[in-house]
Amino acid sequence: MMAKAPPEDPVAKDGESDSPETRLARLILSLRSQGVGDPAVLNAIETTPRDLFTPDLFQERAWEDQALPIACGQTISQPFIVGLMTQALSVEKRDRILEIGTGSGYQTTILSKLARLVYTVERYRTLMAEAEQRFKTLGLTNVITRFGDGGLGWPEQAPFDRILVTAAAPEEPKALLSQLKPTGVLVAPIGRLQGRCADGGALRAAA
Repeated sequence: MMAKAPPEDPVAKDGESDSPETRLARLILSLRSQGVGDPAVLNAIETTPRDLFTPDLFQERAWEDQALPIACGQTISQPFIVGLMTQALSVEKRDRILEIGTGSGYQTTILSKLARLVYTVERYRTLMAEAEQRFKTLGLTNVITRFGDGGLGWPEQAPFDRILVTAAAPEEPKALLSQLKPTGVLVAPIGRLQGRCADGGALRAAA
């Protein structure tokens, strides 16, 4: 799954204040133009304050359609990738989702607006603690966190309706596929450039 360069700004005009609202509107229009068209996904992105998940050094870039650095050498994902993968997940309101790689918690928060429960696993304690504080600030009550190896999944809570893997894997995540319901969907970046998702336990191209 390759990140697309965002199109030219269709919102800002000469003399127009580049306010956070303007930047957000610009981002949503950019996502729509790149193929993220699910209204529920767009609404979840629009109502999630990305600046809350962005380090102070990069606050001015919080609403750009770009990945940005966070602690532990990780990144907060590009909104286009977040939107595309969330859309491919086809989340339903009663779903229980397993997310592998909590990171800043940005993707987790978006999922929490779409599903009944989100179980999220993070391997860095610093990122986990920071994400948990953000969830508390936002008043999220349907996110359950765990510190550990995401590659092992969360067997005690399986099976899941949906599984989202945020980091690229060199091969099919078989341990995670075994924790997916027969009618479930798994979305994960496989290899360096190619996006994949699993539907009913079998991998298929996401695009």
